[in-house]
Amino acid sequence: MTSDSLPHHHDIAVEYHPLRPFLPADGRLLMLGSFPPPKAKWSMNFFYPNKQNDMWRIMGLLFFGNKDHFTLPDGRFDQSLVESFCHDRNIALFDTASAVKRLNNDASDKFLTVVQKSDIASMLASMPSCDAIAVTGQKALDTILDTYPATPPAIGRYTDLTIADRPIRLYRMPSSSRAYPLAIEKKAAEYEKMFRLEGLL
Repeated sequence: MTSDSLPHHHDIAVEYHPLRPFLPADGRLLMLGSFPPPKAKWSMNFFYPNKQNDMWRIMGLLFFGNKDHFTLPDGRFDQSLVESFCHDRNIALFDTASAVKRLNNDASDKFLTVVQKSDIASMLASMPSCDAIAVTGQKALDTILDTYPATPPAIGRYTDLTIADRPIRLYRMPSSSRAYPLAIEKKAAEYEKMFRLEGLL
C-alpha cells in the first residue's frame, strides 16, 4: 500500500488501548511499547500478544534458558505464566500511546498516529520503587521524548530523564518484532545487559 492509497486521517476511527496497565506494586522496571497489534493477531489478552513478536521468547531465553518457556503446544503464549513471571520479577508493562489511528490495518508502528499519549507519571506514582523505563521500539522512544525531551540513547543504552521530580533511566531496547532485523540471540543479549544493570537478572 502506497502512502497515496492510505485512507485520510479523518476517515479513520480512533482506537483506544484494549488493556489496562500492568503495574505490580513493587514494580522496578516499566516496559513500554507503542500500541498493541490488531486483535486478530493476538494469542493472549496481554502485552506482546502476537505470535510473531519475540518478546516472551527473549524473556524465556534470558530467565529460563529456553525460548519456548512461555509458549503453549499450539504456539500461543501462556498468559497466566507470563503474568505471574512479570509480577514475580517486578516488571510493569504498558504502551506509550493510549489512543491511536491505525493508517494501515497491521502491527506496523510506521503507520500509527498517536492521538493520546499514556500518562507515564501516574503509572510511576503507583510504583514507588520504579526508577527505570525501557522502550521497546523507535515509535515508543519518539513518543516519550516528545513529552520528556532528552538525548535519545543508543540501542541497549539509557539516558537520564526526570518525570514528576523522579530521576528515571530511560533504556532504548531493540524491538522484539520480527520486522526489526536482528537475531533473537542478539536482541536477548541487549536485554540481558539492561536486566543485569537493573538487578533483575
